[in-house]
Amino acid sequence: MARGEPKSLESLLPRVLGRLAGESGRGHPLAPVWASVVGAHIARHATPRALEGGTLLVSVTSPEWARTLEPEAASLCARLNERLGADTVRALAFRWEGR
Repeated sequence: MARGEPKSLESLLPRVLGRLAGESGRGHPLAPVWASVVGAHIARHATPRALEGGTLLVSVTSPEWARTLEPEAASLCARLNERLGADTVRALAFRWEGR
């Protein structure tokens, strides 16, 4: 049986993390992928908390961050799925947990 080209750990890790998050329901395994997609500044204000039925629940530091990120949800899903695999994240839900 012929094998394809070897894959780098960098290319495999996001898919493994996506599978782990989907199986556990926890979003924190996706934090490195999230940060690479949204950038360090946004990652300081928005953190993946859970992956439930294809919806990634993201905790934000304020209601303003939720309002800022909501219009970008479709684009962020597409960029996450480029790294994690098709349909891993079908929707984003931003939640401010109030302090």
